[in-house]
Amino acid sequence: MSFVQAPLFSDAYERASRQLPVLGEQRDIAYVGTRAKSVLNGPEVTGMGFWSINPYIGCAFGCTYCYARYAHRYVMERSVTADVLREDVRQAAAAMPPWLAFERRIFVKQNAPEVLARTLRQGSDRHRGLVEGETVLVGTATDPYQPAERRYRVTRGILEVLAQHPGMDIVIITKSPLITRDLDVLRRIARHSELSVHLSLITLDRALARRIEPRAPTPEARLRALVRIRESGIDAGINCMPVLPGITDDPRGLEALVKRAADAGATFVNVSSLRLRKTAQQRYFPFIEREFPHLAAEYRRAYATTWHLSDRYRESLGKFFDKLCRKYGVETRMGRSEEDEGEAERTVEGLPAQLSLWEATRNKD
Repeated sequence: MSFVQAPLFSDAYERASRQLPVLGEQRDIAYVGTRAKSVLNGPEVTGMGFWSINPYIGCAFGCTYCYARYAHRYVMERSVTADVLREDVRQAAAAMPPWLAFERRIFVKQNAPEVLARTLRQGSDRHRGLVEGETVLVGTATDPYQPAERRYRVTRGILEVLAQHPGMDIVIITKSPLITRDLDVLRRIARHSELSVHLSLITLDRALARRIEPRAPTPEARLRALVRIRESGIDAGINCMPVLPGITDDPRGLEALVKRAADAGATFVNVSSLRLRKTAQQRYFPFIEREFPHLAAEYRRAYATTWHLSDRYRESLGKFFDKLCRKYGVETRMGRSEEDEGEAERTVEGLPAQLSLWEATRNKD
């Protein structure tokens, strides 16, 4: 007599066991837990001369200009293909345009600190080379101190690991004063490694900031965070990145921003012009057409065949910030690509105070 053993698990149970857990929901945002296989992204991934760590995928701040939406789209597509999303999460995400899912479906790398610790302890020679001074940026494609960090504390766990490895060069990029919660571990890192905190701030105008960065902390909150970080003896400054042509590039407003940053103790102010790849345009162009319709046609023309503005504009912006930062005693660096470096001779010398930099450079063409 023979017996046929019934399956121990139903297909439905097996499918449920593969699903990524929904860790929590807050208003219209769902936080989905995921297990990272690796955390450190090397220069061959970033395309730049640094390593990066991103504790989350997606960002609830919803900045209209954010370039990182493409990475979230790939994760969503892979998750749908692998059938690891809970049905209601999958359906809700499918009903959203990809740019909105980036803001409303946040993936939390729950095991990121453990993976990082294992990598730095047992990694390849390339990974071990990090302790010899290579730069690691935390927060290149998502804000490491977005609201999820209050509950899940993945960023703090990562910093705790980095604090155990002296001799590193670490940069943290954020818009959030929540970073001041971790001043204790930041001070530990700074004792043995190079550490720099970059607070992103593109305007002092609170109402304008709310339109551009709908859920990000106010400019005043970021400046207060800068004061606290500097009072703790940690190197910190402002990333005025990106400057939005025709919107945040009024010379008087930019000077006020640099002055306030200097008054708050900033050691540097970094700047770059707006870069708009296709995935970012899907979010940004409708925003411009709704909020700044008088700029819409010019934006579409300017970015029709390229993802950055003219050499003339970028060089004008860089030279203008160099002058401001010398005036207020802070360092500055222009976020240039390599092809920009030979263009300094094209810089516009004079910038009328009543015009935005965009208007001034166009008028000189």
